[in-house]
Amino acid sequence: MSRFKRNGKIDSRAGFKTQTQESPVPRGLLNAARSSGQLNLSGRGLTEVPQSVWRLNVDTPEEAQQNLSFGASDRWWEQTDLTKLLLSSNKLDVLSEDVRLLPALVVLDVHDNKLTTLPKSIGELENLQKLNLSHNKLKELPEELWLLKNLRTLQLQQNLLEELPDGVGQLEMLDDIDLSNNEMTTLPESLGNLTHLVKLNVSYNKLKSLPHGISGLKSLKLLDCTRNQLESVPPVLANMASLEQLYLRHNKLSCLPEFPSCQTLKELHLGNNRIEVLGAEHLSHLSALSVLELRDNKVKTLPDDITLLKDLERLDLVNNDISSLPCALGNMPKLKILSLEGNPLRAIRRDLLTKGTNELLKYLRSRIEEAPGDPFKDAPNTAMTLPSQATINVHAIKTLKALNYSEKQEASIPDEVFDVVDSSPVTSVNFSKNLLTALPPRIMELKDTLTDINLGCNKLTSIPADFSVLKCLLQIDLRNNLLTSLPLELEALTKLRTIILSFNRFKVFPDVLYRLENLEAILMCNNQVGSIDPAQLKGLEKLSSLDLQNNDIMQVPPELGNCTSLRALMLDGNPFRNPRAAILAKGTDAVLEYLRGRIPT
Repeated sequence: MSRFKRNGKIDSRAGFKTQTQESPVPRGLLNAARSSGQLNLSGRGLTEVPQSVWRLNVDTPEEAQQNLSFGASDRWWEQTDLTKLLLSSNKLDVLSEDVRLLPALVVLDVHDNKLTTLPKSIGELENLQKLNLSHNKLKELPEELWLLKNLRTLQLQQNLLEELPDGVGQLEMLDDIDLSNNEMTTLPESLGNLTHLVKLNVSYNKLKSLPHGISGLKSLKLLDCTRNQLESVPPVLANMASLEQLYLRHNKLSCLPEFPSCQTLKELHLGNNRIEVLGAEHLSHLSALSVLELRDNKVKTLPDDITLLKDLERLDLVNNDISSLPCALGNMPKLKILSLEGNPLRAIRRDLLTKGTNELLKYLRSRIEEAPGDPFKDAPNTAMTLPSQATINVHAIKTLKALNYSEKQEASIPDEVFDVVDSSPVTSVNFSKNLLTALPPRIMELKDTLTDINLGCNKLTSIPADFSVLKCLLQIDLRNNLLTSLPLELEALTKLRTIILSFNRFKVFPDVLYRLENLEAILMCNNQVGSIDPAQLKGLEKLSSLDLQNNDIMQVPPELGNCTSLRALMLDGNPFRNPRAAILAKGTDAVLEYLRGRIPT
């Protein structure tokens, strides 16, 4: 009698019910797929694909088995073969061999799952044109995959692939393949058989070289080899007659690729390498180039022959070792963007650099008639030799207002260096590439005139609070030191526009930077910064460049999208998942727009 009690926990009508388990795929969705030929099951938490999906075009609908009447629009016997199946963002760890029951598939998308293997029957999908297997856990690919002769797009990024089989060369109709973010150390020579390939992305792998067979890619327009271990690029790349965009950022290249002839290349991205020399032999073959990106290298000089690049529109030389510019640069007819932040330029006033590309080019043109070449290259030797055998160019101090004592490998700056200055109004100091462990105390003597100081490539572990007396500073370069923090007293540097803190040991974004309202550029790549405060960052209304590449940022706050003053936001090389690499590649505006779209409402 207890099972009939009203207050009991057992339902008195339980014996009269039939227990039915709700299908993870609604019947109405299957019926719609029979008429449209498309089925979207993305983001449904599926751990396996129901048999009703695989047998969609094989079995008769359940309604038909119940002898129900059908209208003209519900004639199941007139169903359309399934051509598009979307299974992304589920929890699938296996794909059934029953995929062969959908031979009409043109698009199969199973990205963002947990697949470790693929069924052999995938090779029976002879009509398949687009296959998205990205963001899974695939370590190898079945040979049957290479039977898909009509495949045009193959997405394999974000997997665990250590090699790409030679069989890929059989996919002769392929025009887009993405192999980024895997573990590959080599590529097969058979890639060159893909004569219809337009886009090849092998970024974020462990490639040490490129196969010579790659020169067979006659239709290739974009080749992305970002963040690998390439030390050289084979000259045969020039044989790719359609190549327009070449990305070689974050590799180990020591010089520009030397192509015998490359008349189609429009964009060459070589940032974050080890390039020191840029000579005429590197430029003569790049006549069609419109973008040359060389940021974060070790380039010391630009040749006059850079004017050979008559179609160049953007030249990015941020964070190099360039001390002077050829005046001929001013005569480049199409140059619209010239980025030079983070270089120890000594012959050009800092305020001129901040006025933009047009003013800088105008200035260089004006110098061509006055003094072709370097105006101080043949200056008389007025230097004095100090006990340390260092040479101080007194002419530079008197004329350029620049004090240069760099690359001496000294642990301290001799007093004689400051004695030479005497009462001269020095505006620029370069003590880079020494062994300094502390700031030279006598630097404070220059507080009334000093606007630019370069202390990069030393062994500084801290910056003293009294550094804040240098209130005229516009730029500070502290790259390649051992810094972990900055004193709050630096907020007194109200005129500061650029600060370079790259290659240090910061784990926290320095709080004082949020208080320097006139900052235009903060360069902090290659540190260990874990987060930033977008609310405080938004207060820096003049900030246009923020470089946080190669840090430890796990999550990019969506509110960063509100920092609309940013024109260059660099976030590559951080462990966050979103925004994905495809968004980052589109540039700052696209990233900011993406972030704004994710702000909770």
